[in-house]
Amino acid sequence: MTISKVLASASAAAITSMTLFAIALTPVTAASAKHHAEIPSADIVDTAIAAGSFKTLTAAVQAAGLESTLRSDGPFTLFAPTDEAFAKLPAGTVETLLKPENKDQLVSILTYHVLSGKVYSKSLAGKQIEAATVQGTTVSVDGTNGVKVDNANVVKADIKTSNGVIHVIDTVLMP
Repeated sequence: MTISKVLASASAAAITSMTLFAIALTPVTAASAKHHAEIPSADIVDTAIAAGSFKTLTAAVQAAGLESTLRSDGPFTLFAPTDEAFAKLPAGTVETLLKPENKDQLVSILTYHVLSGKVYSKSLAGKQIEAATVQGTTVSVDGTNGVKVDNANVVKADIKTSNGVIHVIDTVLMP
């Protein structure tokens, strides 16, 4: 066998090995890209704003001065009342709470909707617990028939954000 034939054969073997190596890596790269694509980039506040059904909640969070906290690393679990949940409150309640002189009461109500850490619905399934809120008191969570938080139903669970998880509720929680 001549040197040129040996080199050609070695070159072909190297190309084949490199091709097989590249093909072998492709699923790993795709899986890795998929894994990274599943990590949400939006924080709790941006996720709530983007949803479009939490305008009252986001306005209240801003009025209470809690926006930077809910944008921080957390992690947090937010029981997020929808605009419809706020609409169930007696007339004038939201407007009154948004006034600067009622900021402490608004902060108390909003932080009652927040737990420290990420709490997913699967960890609540079949359990009845008292969970410590960021506000400093506890909220009753009943996961024996769906998930209920105090008198609110979780209507959509486990919305992942970059700094926590959101559970959508149908009633505003009152401490």
